[in-house]
Amino acid sequence: MSDSANEPIFVDIGDSSRPSEIESLCMQCHENGTTRLLLTKIPHFKEVIVMAFECPHCGFRNNELQSAGTIAEKGHTVTCKIDNKEDLNRQLVKSDYASVKFLELDLEIPSSSKRGLLTTVEGILSNAIEDLDESQAVRKHVDENLYNQIQAVINKLEAYKDGSEHFTVRIDDPSGNSYIENLCLPAQDPKLEVRWYQRTPEQDVQLGLRAQEDLDNPTEENDDDEVPEVMSFPSNCSHCSRPSETNMHVLDIPHFKEVIIMATNCQHCGYKSNEVKAGGAISPLGKRITLNMTDADDLSRDILKSETCGLSIPEINLELTPGTLGGRFTTVEGLLRQVHEELDQRAPFLQGDSASEESRTRWKTFLDKLQQVADGEHLPCTLILNDPLSNSYLQNLYAPDDDPEMMTETYERDFETNESLGLNDMKLENYEKKDEDDHPMEEASQ
Repeated sequence: MSDSANEPIFVDIGDSSRPSEIESLCMQCHENGTTRLLLTKIPHFKEVIVMAFECPHCGFRNNELQSAGTIAEKGHTVTCKIDNKEDLNRQLVKSDYASVKFLELDLEIPSSSKRGLLTTVEGILSNAIEDLDESQAVRKHVDENLYNQIQAVINKLEAYKDGSEHFTVRIDDPSGNSYIENLCLPAQDPKLEVRWYQRTPEQDVQLGLRAQEDLDNPTEENDDDEVPEVMSFPSNCSHCSRPSETNMHVLDIPHFKEVIIMATNCQHCGYKSNEVKAGGAISPLGKRITLNMTDADDLSRDILKSETCGLSIPEINLELTPGTLGGRFTTVEGLLRQVHEELDQRAPFLQGDSASEESRTRWKTFLDKLQQVADGEHLPCTLILNDPLSNSYLQNLYAPDDDPEMMTETYERDFETNESLGLNDMKLENYEKKDEDDHPMEEASQ
C-alpha cells in the first residue's frame, strides 16, 4: 500500500494543502464556473468542508461551510449580548442545523434558510439585511404596508450593525456544533451564555440520528423485574461514527448515592469514553465542595463530576460551566488532564491566523499552569465543585470523619437556577389537581 493511502483526509488548518477544483454550473448565469473544496480542521469545529464558488462570466461568488465532524451528544443554545464594536467582531460558527435569533426584534433566521457559515456577528447582520432587502423594490409596489414593516426591521438591523443600539443574539443548534467567540478566555465571558439540552425525537430525525418510522411506529419496551449487573446496548462511536457497544452499570458510592456509569470502547478506532449520570431523586439543596490541594496525594482523590456541576480553580483562572465534559468519574488528576486535553484541542479561534499574538500567549500560559496543577507542580491551590443538584462527589480521605482540607456546604437554589434545570414547572404530588393559584381572579370574585 502506498504512503498516500495512509494520509489523512482532513488536515489541520494552516497546513500546506491545496484545495480541489471542480467545474460546476453557476446558478446566476447558467454558465460553468469553478468550485474549490478544502477538507480541513478548525479549532472547536472539528473536520469541515470549506467550499468557494466563482463564476468568471457574471462574477457571482459564493462560499459555504459544512461540518464533517461528529454530532455532539446534546444540543445547545449560545446567547451573546452585543454592546460595542468589539462584540460585533466576534467570530461565529453556524452549523447547517442552527437557527439564529435576535431577541429584542423577535426575528429568527431558521436553519433551512442558510447553510453553514464561518463569519462574525456583523457578518450575520449583513446577511440578514441583504436577504430582507432583496425583494423590497417589488414589495413597495405590490404591498406597501408589508414593505414598511420589513423596512422597519431592516433599519433596526442597520442600527445594530452600526453599533448605535445594543442587542442580544442567540444561536440554537441541536447538533451542538455552533459557537460564538469568547473574548475573555480562559475566564468566562460575562456576555456569553451556553446552555446544553437534551434533543427531542424530532430533532434526532432532523439530524439523521433516528428514522421517521421510529416516531410513527414506536415499539413497546418490556420492563424486566431484574436488572443485569452490566447492561450492553448498541451505539455509534462519537469519534469515528462506526457501530460500537456501550456498557452501563449501576454503582452505589459509599457515603454518597447511587450513580449510573456508562463506558464505550470502540473496536474500530480504539477510542474510549466514560460518562456518569446520577440516579435517585433530585436533591432539595445545591452543594458546593471546596478542596485545598496541598500535596500530590490530593490529585489521587476519586471525583465524580456530574453534568450539572461547575468546576473552578481560582489561582489559575480556570472556570468550567455546567455541562462541560459531561459527567465524569475519575481522579482529580485524571479530570484535570481531560480538561487540559479538551481545551488544548478544541479551544475556538485561538490557534488560527485570526487570533492575536497576545491572545495566543495568554492562552498558552493558562494551559501551562493547568498542566502544572495536574502534575502537582503548582500547589497549593483550591478546587471548587459547585453542583446545584448535589450530584457530584469528592473522596474524603478521612471518612467517616471530617476532612480538614475539604469543606462542603449546601445552599438554596435561586429561581433562575431552578428554571434552567426545569424544576419550577415540575410537580410530583397531586399533579392531576389544579393549583389553588391557577385562577386567582375567579377566587377573588367569589
